[in-house]
Amino acid sequence: MTLLAKGRPTVCTVDLAALRWNFQQVRERIGPGVKVLAVVKANAYGHGALGVAKALADAGSESFGVATLEEGIELRAGGIEAPILVLAGVYLEQLGELVECRLTPAICEAETLKQLEREARRRGVTLNFHLKVDTGMGRIGLRAEEVDSWLSELGRLQALRLEGLFSHFSRAESVEGSYTQEQLQAFQRVLQRLRSAGYDPPLIHLANSAAVIALPSAHFTMVRPGLMLYGAYPSPEMASQVTLRPVLTWKTRVLQLKKVPKGSSISYGQTFVTQRESLIATLPVGYADGYHRLLSNRGEVLIRRRRAPIVGRICMDLTMVDVTDVSGVTQGDEVVLLGAQGEATIAADEMAGWAETISYEIFTSIGPRVPRGHYHSEGGETTRG
Repeated sequence: MTLLAKGRPTVCTVDLAALRWNFQQVRERIGPGVKVLAVVKANAYGHGALGVAKALADAGSESFGVATLEEGIELRAGGIEAPILVLAGVYLEQLGELVECRLTPAICEAETLKQLEREARRRGVTLNFHLKVDTGMGRIGLRAEEVDSWLSELGRLQALRLEGLFSHFSRAESVEGSYTQEQLQAFQRVLQRLRSAGYDPPLIHLANSAAVIALPSAHFTMVRPGLMLYGAYPSPEMASQVTLRPVLTWKTRVLQLKKVPKGSSISYGQTFVTQRESLIATLPVGYADGYHRLLSNRGEVLIRRRRAPIVGRICMDLTMVDVTDVSGVTQGDEVVLLGAQGEATIAADEMAGWAETISYEIFTSIGPRVPRGHYHSEGGETTRG
């Protein structure tokens, strides 16, 4: 594997072999009769959307999920031919690009359904869509209990074609508890009502990563894995149910080493003062790269296969760590922020705990000025994405 970038060494490497392994774990859990819609929104959870989508398409993913029209256009421009579902809502002004780029909108409320139907008729085009039902998330979607009030709108459609029906579980980390079962039952009632009215969309999907792993009754004809594709577990307990491989490593190199005396203040605000003579390593990464400021005086990095604490406030472009207890550190040494170095590992969940957030935000916060390099761990060159 070649070094990704010349110059600034703060990069993410994305192991496509691990990605394919995780995709195969999805396949093994759902069986041959269920399709996969791989969720690659938010730049594939920070992993580089186009490189990830190409690898998953090659692995057999039947379709992809994005959040916005622009994300879908990016995949089409990069050569992705599989169906792409725009999950987070669409707007009337986007109809032309939806049709031109062969993107499938998720329609979440009746007025948009009517407007898109009128505009599609006016333009003389047809468009497949998936209907989003709110079964208890309380976010977007037609309310499940109001199915009869919007069912009549489907009967008026000529230019729009109902291809899919879906909903979203409120509990992304687990399928335990009665609320998940209530949502599942509400979704099943909507599906039965549609079928009794003569509608039978072929693509029925509800299962997120947690439900892929632990709730087979929610698999229907399609599943929507996201987090598990990238090697993170919806909850720690699920590590005993499926084996996933982390896909992303975020790393940099020591920019400067400085020996400072006891009583030295490190970074803004004097939030850290050395209690001994210390060796401080400055790293070329900061909150402008998505390295959370809440990691200040809390987080750790890996250097020479040992942990070293972050000291002082993380700056926009730079971060300091105390390497006094790590022998042999030199300028230019590799530093792993997220991922493995030898047997030592910093997982996304651990970093999320330091930053008082979740692994999803850790991944998706990694900024665009951090290059992503995609490679296969069995060998081969890194490609920038």
